[in-house]
Amino acid sequence: MADEAAIAALIEGRHGDPFSLLGRHGEVLRSFQPGAAGVEVVARDGGAVLGRLEHRQGGLFEGRVASDAPYRLRIDWHGGVQETEDPYSFGFLLGELDLYLFAEGRHRELGSVFGAQAVTVDGIPGVRFAVWAPNAQRVSVVGDFNTWDGRRHPMRLRREAGVWELFIPRLGPGTSYKYEILGADGAVLPLKADPVAQRSELAPATASVVAEPAPFRWTDEAWMARRGAAQAPDAPLSIYEVHPGSWWKPENGATPDWDALAERLIPYAAGMGFTHLELLPISEHPFGGSWGYQPLGLFSPTARFGTPEGFARFVNRCHEAGLGILLDWVPAHFPTDPHGMGRFDGTALYEHADPREGFHQDWNTLIYNMGRNEVRGFLIASGLHWLERFHVDGLRVDAVASMLYRDYSRKAGEWVPNQYGGRENLEAVAFLREMNEVVAERCPGAVMIAEESTAWPGVTAPVSAGGLGFTYKWNMGWMHDTLHYMQEEPVNRRWHHDQMTFGLVYAFSEKFVLPISHDEVVHGKGSLLRKMPGDDWQQRANLRAYLGFMWTHPGKKLLFMGSELAQPTEWNHDTQLSWHLLDDPRHRGVQSLLRDLNRVYRGLPALHRRDAEPAGFQWVIGDDRDQSVFAYLRLGTDDDPPVLVVCNLTPVPREGYRIGVPAGGTWHEVLNTDAGGYGGTNMGNSGSVTADAQPSHGQENSVLLTLPPLATLILSPGSLAPHGVSP
Repeated sequence: MADEAAIAALIEGRHGDPFSLLGRHGEVLRSFQPGAAGVEVVARDGGAVLGRLEHRQGGLFEGRVASDAPYRLRIDWHGGVQETEDPYSFGFLLGELDLYLFAEGRHRELGSVFGAQAVTVDGIPGVRFAVWAPNAQRVSVVGDFNTWDGRRHPMRLRREAGVWELFIPRLGPGTSYKYEILGADGAVLPLKADPVAQRSELAPATASVVAEPAPFRWTDEAWMARRGAAQAPDAPLSIYEVHPGSWWKPENGATPDWDALAERLIPYAAGMGFTHLELLPISEHPFGGSWGYQPLGLFSPTARFGTPEGFARFVNRCHEAGLGILLDWVPAHFPTDPHGMGRFDGTALYEHADPREGFHQDWNTLIYNMGRNEVRGFLIASGLHWLERFHVDGLRVDAVASMLYRDYSRKAGEWVPNQYGGRENLEAVAFLREMNEVVAERCPGAVMIAEESTAWPGVTAPVSAGGLGFTYKWNMGWMHDTLHYMQEEPVNRRWHHDQMTFGLVYAFSEKFVLPISHDEVVHGKGSLLRKMPGDDWQQRANLRAYLGFMWTHPGKKLLFMGSELAQPTEWNHDTQLSWHLLDDPRHRGVQSLLRDLNRVYRGLPALHRRDAEPAGFQWVIGDDRDQSVFAYLRLGTDDDPPVLVVCNLTPVPREGYRIGVPAGGTWHEVLNTDAGGYGGTNMGNSGSVTADAQPSHGQENSVLLTLPPLATLILSPGSLAPHGVSP
């Protein structure tokens, strides 16, 4: 007979070792079925009754069963009969290697081992649950299948790794569940979602959902074979940053699903000439107003846009259309929602215990403790999950600066120095290096992009050379400087000239992406159009000229959705973009310019082939601050035609402006942002100019140009067909 104290602990939900009491122990079999009228033990093969269990107390049934054959439980729920295998008849579930690698922080496939896995054990279909909670006194799986009663399905603790596991027969995909945890202090915690869930309920519901185990049938082999070359430093990358929930909405205002987005967003982005989509975080997150930047489901695509299979279809269709797809990914911090990872087992498990290390004051979020093997491995496995399971082409790592510095956004006395007394977060540095090395090894051709706003050296340098190992880094300094310049009235720009040229001092110190992101068009900052000074026409002209400057400057390109429409209002995540603006030719002209800039950027190798090399750029005129004119050459290999870019950033047209060029003959006006089709004055150079042998600006030849007001010209002796040129 079972010990009375053990039975009391089970009935009260305090028993931490249910397998020592439940299931078969010699000839005695026990099952905890509170509320049942009776329990029979029947043979698994044929259903012959092997014995009847007597109700002992509080829902515990116990009896002698002489046979040791595999069995099922036939449970009488006062007239309704349920027949199922006993969860406590199965042995250990996770292999020793899985537990060892997890404890070491080197399990790269947690998404297919931990969480809820629809599997077959001993020939029986069901769901295997596994969760890390080393300091818990008891962990149970709860859901509709057990009336959310934490006493019904307590789990087994694998002490060597602090992992709890349980196989529940006959459950399947689509089942909602959470974990009920008796914390380290004996208190029952708020029900917790699964940190490694692959699917989640639609917010505001917060339960995890058992995902469909069948692998997706990919048809993107051609893209995957060539994506390494398509994302290399010498390739054109033009990234369209998108918040999927507010790019477009159906007429009823509902949130579109992945299939509806695929029908509209993919052909739009491809037709606009973008090479990549970058999605704001789609990991499951409780608060839509965080735009995904406070996630709790690091293995789960948000249910807001449909199922994980729907997201896989979306990625597959992107690749079939020749579009790469990047995801914003957030390993720096997580929110404090009670169903989340905060004090997951009653202790600071995923986060630091000391708020000087574990609480982010800016965002009221918790900071991952990357000094723990299990946390570091959890995050790396999350990144790999998106790259490997969903064929995502790269991750843009959010808030890297906040990870690198222990004193980030903290005053003196509010942070803890590292072991050497410094401000560098050595554990986070080690994590980022390991993450980038693992991705390079396991996901050839994928890219890792850092949103890093400081002068930390070697962000894109190889780990072997002491760098962090990222592929690209957002050039936040360039963005801040150039936008500040463009916000100045043209009459004052001469005093801020260096803000447009300073970026070239360090342009080749890293492999950069030039970002005009969502952060620049929210929280009262105004839209990109409204940052520009002047009247309505001048604002559009300034915007067109700036985009021409950006698309010809060294560095890959990123533009947030809506900016290509010259949207006058800042982004609102609750509504769709102002697509009606395209009925106005002034807005349609800016969109046409973006499309043509992408075509020219991809079509002229000199604009991208040496993006990360000093040899790819040469100033021609960088010091004409009085007239706010800039002229520079973009250079590729010896076989690539050079490109001359000229920006006149005042509303004053300039006739007969001589500029040195490296070759004689005809220079085509490949693009003019002041062309009439874009909404400009149509002033220009009639499609081409002829260089004469008059030396200028250190070049043996020169051209005499008409510079339109507030405009950027792109000229080349190359054969790219002129587009958007003046008559």
